[in-house]
Amino acid sequence: MTYTAEMEKAMQQSHGVGYAEYSRKLEKRLDIEKKRQSSYKRSQQIYAEVDRQLHR
Repeated sequence: MTYTAEMEKAMQQSHGVGYAEYSRKLEKRLDIEKKRQSSYKRSQQIYAEVDRQLHR
């Protein structure tokens, strides 16, 4: 995959690291992926709650 300038900018804004550091440092990568997973789970919980409220 080709890594674009927009992807680099998004990585910096979202996680405070560039792609080069992300790909080099396993510890940093694991930390970022844990945060992404947590964010995904929170969004799924919010969606489920809104869905429940709409379909009462």
